[in-house]
Order: sequence, then C-alpha cells, then structure tokens
Amino acid sequence: MPPDQDVARLVVACRDRHGIVAAISSLLAELGANIISLEQHSTDPENGMFFLRLEFHLVGFAAERERIEARVAAVAEPFEMDWRIALASERKRALVFVSRLDHCLYDLLWRWQRGELKMDVAGVVSNYPDHERTAASFGVEYHHVPVTRETRAQAEREVLDRFAGAVDLGILARYMQVLSPEFLAEFGAPIINIHHSFLPAFVGGNPYARAYERGVKLIGATAHYATADLDEGPIIEQGVERVSHVHDVASLARVGGDIERVVLARAVRWHLEDRVLVHGKRAIVFAG
Repeated sequence: MPPDQDVARLVVACRDRHGIVAAISSLLAELGANIISLEQHSTDPENGMFFLRLEFHLVGFAAERERIEARVAAVAEPFEMDWRIALASERKRALVFVSRLDHCLYDLLWRWQRGELKMDVAGVVSNYPDHERTAASFGVEYHHVPVTRETRAQAEREVLDRFAGAVDLGILARYMQVLSPEFLAEFGAPIINIHHSFLPAFVGGNPYARAYERGVKLIGATAHYATADLDEGPIIEQGVERVSHVHDVASLARVGGDIERVVLARAVRWHLEDRVLVHGKRAIVFAG
C-alpha cells in the first residue's frame, strides 16, 4: 500500500441516478489519481439513495487538497451530493467514557497502543475513580467526574466545558449513564455506544439475568450511535454467540463481555476509517 499521506477517502451520499460513478472516476483520472478501492450501495437503482466510499492514491494530495476539493465540489453540485474527503493519515481524537466494568476500556486502549485503531485518545472520562492507574499505564489522562441523579447536569457540563468541539468521536465503553439530549447535541461529535445485548432485545439494565430467566440460546452485543432516543441509534455492528442451559448468569456475562469487546472495536475502527454512512435510522457500513 502507498503511504497514508498520499491516500485519501471520498465518501458520497445522494439520490441515485445515472452517471455518478462515471463522473467521479473521470475526475480522479483527470487529476492523475489511482482508485485503490471502491464500494457502493443503492437502496433502489432508480429512485433510491446512493452511497459510495472510495480510496484513491494521489502523490502530493495534501498540498493540493483545496484545489482538488473545489474540483470535487463542482462535480458533486449537479448530483446534489453530500460528500467529504479525508486523508488516510488524519487521526481522529476520541474521548472514551467508562464506568466500573473495564473490559472494553482495556481492549480499546490495547488496540490503540498496538496501532490497530488509528486515533488519538483525548482522555478517559469515568464516574468512578477505579481505572485511573489503567489509563496512566497507557499514558492517557483520566477524568473522574462523579454522577448522581442530582448532579447529572453539572457533571455533563464539566465534560462539555473541557471537551465539546475538541474531539471527533466519543466512545461509551460500558459507560452506565444515560447522556441527556442536550449533552448529545452540544458535544459536537458522533458517540458510539456498546450495548450489552442483541438490540432490540433486553434493553435496559441486567440483560444477562433477564436472558438467563428466558433461557435464551443466543446472546450478543450491539454497537450503535448514541441518539436522544435511548438505545435506538443507527446500528453499526452486532455479534452473537450460541449458549445453552448450562450457562449461568456469570458465564453468560463472561461470554457477552467477549462479544462486546470485539463488536465495539470493529465499530470504532470502521468509523475511524470513514466506512459508516448514516441514513435515517440506519447505518450503511462498508466493512471492507
């Protein structure tokens, strides 16, 4: 693969019509770019929505970015495209939220340290002091922000005052607090949540105990974007494992925790790589 500083990603959403791919590919050919990968999806080839993600290589793209984006804008206008370009070398700043359970936090920081998640970790926010040493061991700032029912608004304001508009992504790594619609609106970046069940089943608390009571044969986890409607945001990734009557609540939680780590990491990586496009209540995911 060519170096990241010469690779860019173009993401497009618009009404489907003839000639979209031809117009984009012709422009890139004129610019001297080479398309490395291209994925597309249409909800209906005649009247649906069209989604596209492509990566292209163009030596010196960064220096010519403004001029190239102007050329893309000219091509996009007649198609009324919603589009964006990102350099593969650009790293998004992520803020991780966590409560008591640490398995997703450890996994994210481990993958980040290994270079699997190309992001910068702006910090870890928790309503408990438990994981300060963990964050410090990875060289990450830890922010203990206690939350009670009476102090929720004050706690959210503390986080917003420090991070609103300063990060590109929020990650709820088993953060067991409901974020207010006002917080979500002011935070200024998408937030990915991992839900410890296979949504829409077993929403809310104690899902593994409820799953045990029902004698389920499949348990899972769901990563989705957080919205004002609790646990109803666009789904990015899900995972399941088969279980049986021999599993008690503790073993269900252990299996579920493994699924949560993998599903959350996938969702975060796909977001960082500009593979997710939101359309209404759905997420179009070019998983590659």
